[in-house]
Amino acid sequence: MASMKNYSRSNSSNSYDYSFKILLIGDSGVGKSSLVLSFISQQYLQDLSPTIGVDFKIKLLTFGGKRMKLTIWDTAGQERFGTLTSSYYRGAHGIILVYDVTRRETFTNLSEIWAKEVELYSTNHDCIRILVGNKVDRDCERAVTVEEGMALAQEHKCLFFECSAKTRANVQQCFKELISKILEAPSLLEKGSTAVKKQILENKQLYQAESRSNCCS
Repeated sequence: MASMKNYSRSNSSNSYDYSFKILLIGDSGVGKSSLVLSFISQQYLQDLSPTIGVDFKIKLLTFGGKRMKLTIWDTAGQERFGTLTSSYYRGAHGIILVYDVTRRETFTNLSEIWAKEVELYSTNHDCIRILVGNKVDRDCERAVTVEEGMALAQEHKCLFFECSAKTRANVQQCFKELISKILEAPSLLEKGSTAVKKQILENKQLYQAESRSNCCS
């Protein structure tokens, strides 16, 4: 299987072969931000402040001989940011649905809320989806079984991983599998060109405009 390696940005703005948008969704507190930081910096930071609205992280890497840029959207889980939902999903090549294995309600909400939003708002019909059960380092507090996670993933046609942002268990493997599946989808490769840069910029501008509108309302 292909390996992932980091690479440095060159002077050229098009120094990568593909640009992909990855979206993390799920309830607040399930560890989405920690998973992103664990993947990007191979570090885990405890007691992170809740994400407000959306945060963006960039990861440059090579995979299978191809240079790629991942723009990872780390979203808030609070319902009060629902007005920004459609812009989150627009143009996403991969979506990671995250729950906390120690909090059953976060698992239930994936099926009752988040999976429905994916079907409603995702604009790439071939978008790769992964269901992730986080915090397996706290297995003694587990409230959701592995079998239940696998069953939900199968129901919603998702890949399935259990991870720990704290110990970094399966985090790299999760993102590696996501990238691998995106590269196997011709329609996603076609959309993962430099044109995506323009789309991401437009999405950011839309988010900023909506944020200002909400603050003033």
